[in-house]
Amino acid sequence: MTYSIALVPGDGIGPDVTNQAVEVLDAVGDSYGHVFNYVELLAGGCAIDATGEPLPASTVEAAKDCDAVLLGAVGGPQWENLPGHLRPERALLGLRSALDVYANLRPAALLPQLKAACPLKDEVVGAGFDLLIVRELTGGLYFGERGRSEDGESAFDTERYSKREIERVLRAGYRAAATRRKKLCVVDKANVLESSRLWREVAAVVAKDYPDIETSYLYVDNCAMQLIRAPGQFDVIVTSNLFGDILSDEASVLTGSIGMLASASLGDPSPVPAGAKATTMGLYEPIHGSAPDIAGKDLANPLAAILSAAMLLRHSFGLEKEARAIEAAVSATLDAGFRTKDIASRGAAAATVAAGAAEEKIVGTLEMGKRVLEALAAGAAKT
Repeated sequence: MTYSIALVPGDGIGPDVTNQAVEVLDAVGDSYGHVFNYVELLAGGCAIDATGEPLPASTVEAAKDCDAVLLGAVGGPQWENLPGHLRPERALLGLRSALDVYANLRPAALLPQLKAACPLKDEVVGAGFDLLIVRELTGGLYFGERGRSEDGESAFDTERYSKREIERVLRAGYRAAATRRKKLCVVDKANVLESSRLWREVAAVVAKDYPDIETSYLYVDNCAMQLIRAPGQFDVIVTSNLFGDILSDEASVLTGSIGMLASASLGDPSPVPAGAKATTMGLYEPIHGSAPDIAGKDLANPLAAILSAAMLLRHSFGLEKEARAIEAAVSATLDAGFRTKDIASRGAAAATVAAGAAEEKIVGTLEMGKRVLEALAAGAAKT
């Protein structure tokens, strides 16, 4: 089967980690008989430098013609003083809106190999945690009306949600919960915000369609506290654009490093004509930033980008076996003790590494990618 993937390497470490993800995808294609054709596109700061705008129309049109999009990262200090509509981050918002990918899935699990890198005490972490944050991605504060007063002395950003926007992301969350532990928590600020009160009203209606899933509600400040106090209590969290952005970054730290977290941004499942290949448009990216200070220095952790590629295979192409093969290869690489600096055990935490675990070996971006490829090949040989 042949698939087309739009590559948006972006800025900073974006190209560094995206290159490693592509090598892994190609290895999967060779092993399982798939062909992945790539279309490299400009977005973010590099697009500003080349075209004067963060998201050229040609990038949007080319992305829509592909089966899925794999993105690295955008942004950097050299573009921070540009007007808001010209900043690199507008490329992300524009792509999400143009592709209508409204549900951002951000899994956060504590891998046993990285338990020593978790900042929480062992008695808090317990057996670990495995949660999924489903963030509404194309509405809310990030897309609302904004501006400044004529005298420049005040500014405003508007949080606005429609019932349709809330319902569709809630249903995405319930679909995910149905395949997990069947628990869903709606996170809002309904004691203060009118938009959050609408979230609760819509959730109360939608929940009736999923009677086998336990639905609960938390204010966002309490949720932020509970993630630190007892992260294992959560299965699926569904929340707004702003709250999801903040909570998923908090959850990423608990996994050991933001460099480990992948994400998938999805729209409505596409109807598949008889005889056609099954694909669902999605935008896939590691949730870390562009880290310009380490760009091109062989220091970035490529695992989040590689795991994003696994999510791409699963959610857009329906290639579950291939996605699991990548995830198993990442796990085997960590089992063997390979670490980039961001996920290495530090200080006293190093003493908590389980007895019998492989000695940690600190490697760079290229070596980590190479080790994942070797583990992928070893796994394919066993099957």
